[in-house]
Amino acid sequence: MKTLASILVIVLSLAVSTNIFAQTKASSKTESIKVWGNCESCKARIEGALKVDGISKADWNEKTQMLKVTYNPAKITNDAIQKRIAAVGHDTEKYKADNKVYAKLPGCCKYERKK
Repeated sequence: MKTLASILVIVLSLAVSTNIFAQTKASSKTESIKVWGNCESCKARIEGALKVDGISKADWNEKTQMLKVTYNPAKITNDAIQKRIAAVGHDTEKYKADNKVYAKLPGCCKYERKK
C-alpha cells in the first residue's frame, strides 16, 4: 500500500511540474529585432538594457545586427523592448535613439544611421 501511495505521489508531482513548465513556456515569446551597433561594447549595452523583469534572454549578434529576445508578453511588449534599446543609444526597426544619447556613445559604437 505504501508503494502504491509513493507511486501516486511521484506521478502527481510529475504531472504538476510538467504543467507548470508548459505554462511558463507558453507565456514566453521569442522574436528577432534589427538593432544597429558595431562591437562588443554595443552588445554589452544592448543586452544590459534588457536585464529587466519579463525578459528571460537577450542575445545580440554583432555581425547580423539581429537581437534574439525571449520575453513574457504579459510583462513587457516588443515596443517597450525597442524603446529600452533606443534609450541607450541604439536604433531599432521602430525607434531611433535620441541624437544626444547617440552622440555620447564611444567612437567604436557609432554606426551609420538612417536619415
